[in-house]
Amino acid sequence: MPGSNSLPAQLPVFDRKFWDGTFRCTQIGTGLLGGKAGGLAFIKDLLAQQMKPALFPAVEISVPTMAVIATDCFDQFIAQNRLAELPLREMPDARIARAFQTAGLPVELLGDLRALTLQVNTPLAVRSSSLLEDSLGRPFAGVYATKMIPNNQPDADSRFQRLVEAIKFVYASTYFREARDYNPSGAAASDEKMAVIIQEVVGLRHGDRFYPDVAGVARSYNYYASEPARPQDGVVSLALGLGKTIVDGGLAWTFSPAYPRKPPPFASVEEMLEGTQTEFWAVNMGKPPAYDPASEAEYLVRSPLCVAERDGTLDMLASTYYPDRDRVVPGTASPGPRILNFAPMLVQRQFPLNDLISRLLAAAENSVHAPVEIEFAITLRAAPGEPLRARLGFLQVRSLIVSDEVVEVPPQELSRARAVVASDRVLGNGTAHDIRDIVFVRPEKFSPLATPAIAKQLEAINRALRNEHRPFLLIGFGRWGSSHPSLGVPVEWSQISGARAIVEATLPGMGLELSQGSHFFHNLSSFRTSYFMVRHEEPWGINWDWLNRQPVVRETDLIRHVRLATPLSVRVDGRTRRGIILPGRERCREEGER
Repeated sequence: MPGSNSLPAQLPVFDRKFWDGTFRCTQIGTGLLGGKAGGLAFIKDLLAQQMKPALFPAVEISVPTMAVIATDCFDQFIAQNRLAELPLREMPDARIARAFQTAGLPVELLGDLRALTLQVNTPLAVRSSSLLEDSLGRPFAGVYATKMIPNNQPDADSRFQRLVEAIKFVYASTYFREARDYNPSGAAASDEKMAVIIQEVVGLRHGDRFYPDVAGVARSYNYYASEPARPQDGVVSLALGLGKTIVDGGLAWTFSPAYPRKPPPFASVEEMLEGTQTEFWAVNMGKPPAYDPASEAEYLVRSPLCVAERDGTLDMLASTYYPDRDRVVPGTASPGPRILNFAPMLVQRQFPLNDLISRLLAAAENSVHAPVEIEFAITLRAAPGEPLRARLGFLQVRSLIVSDEVVEVPPQELSRARAVVASDRVLGNGTAHDIRDIVFVRPEKFSPLATPAIAKQLEAINRALRNEHRPFLLIGFGRWGSSHPSLGVPVEWSQISGARAIVEATLPGMGLELSQGSHFFHNLSSFRTSYFMVRHEEPWGINWDWLNRQPVVRETDLIRHVRLATPLSVRVDGRTRRGIILPGRERCREEGER
């Protein structure tokens, strides 16, 4: 985000009219807005100035209507219920959530919430907006909770109660374990205060589901650009349904805005079929689920792609594979396997999706004066005989931290025999010379079925090393942070937050591409953690023989933790995306030669 001086200190006061009030972005309380809400208020003005309706006449572009509960309400809630006196650092998340649910919100706040629920009966997103969240130096991206509620109960009392429960859940997430573990050493717990955004969900109702046609995350700088794209060309990830698919590291379609027709580097159509989105998230508008106010996904439902096809939402998003011709053809006119590659829009240009995203990225980057990441959701409508019309809801903007340190890693260096890890696909830029600990998943024990257990074992080792203030190198297989255990290890950031460098490797039969644009990857760049991608078929990679000869500190059935006498040398050249990790003795030899 831009500097704090450029963010609005306050929004217009909430006038108890959500849809038909004078302002679409308002504030309850007199405190601070938090990073996320401040960013949305900033981008609201930017859109009005730079995204004139004439640019895209068939698209309504706006920040969805929102009311922000300022931080003074959070302070009052904590104080009047004496919640700060609880042993929050020792309590599990479930107990914290229950304690917050039994506490009462300030009376002044309840009146505004009651007025809101009397007039609104469409889905709402209750989103965190803490003081530390999405700030330039310490962006707590995706650490705190967002809870979506259907808000479609026929009586206002029920809608009011569900909204109150969601707000309390977001408040409680301030103290959840992930937030505590994520908190960098420079941010004291007393620095953190929580504002809450109540915002309309961008989407359309299809039977018992409410969801957007397209959710997207776009970055103006891409650490994993593949030829001919350059890092500064950026990257976009798109998915059907709610953006949870992308931010959780699920399957999404990724492309460079400079080359929207170029698919990700799949080796074959079969690999593309395996790597396409097969299910999507939506708000559950049907039968109420089991009551669970302490669950973030209480009112969400995950459905297979065939449900979306029945809903009629694949026509502009999917292509069809014809096995007899071994061809992938844009559209869904004929039966066959579907691939969510958004070709009707990106290849056939039936809708100016890429032009729209590129213009938004450029406008945000020029205003923030730094590389940015944005999140958005799009709905599409085409009445018979009428041109396609769309609505784009701008959901978030945050700055990316791009290191400008000059590091040289020549291509011939990747083949050095003593390299512990070498790759020409690395996220980040810079050096590290303080890592003595290496934690790696044992390749002979790895199985997709074991990935949840791997995550749990890593959490314990990570906590021990953080307590000892020992940064470490982490090596594993598949996508780190994936919500699908079959695609990689489903860790939260807090479970590996002590890693200074992270390696993601493939195995035969695991030809995955990295997910981009997720909170996980934003946090990596924010804390300047190097991220190495190593494919098993490359001539360089991971020196497993060397790793297995190092002194073992801890070992489980799935993970080994070794410790070195001298620190590793980690070097990443962000210009070429080449990176190498050398043993400490090799680094000392290099320095002696110089």
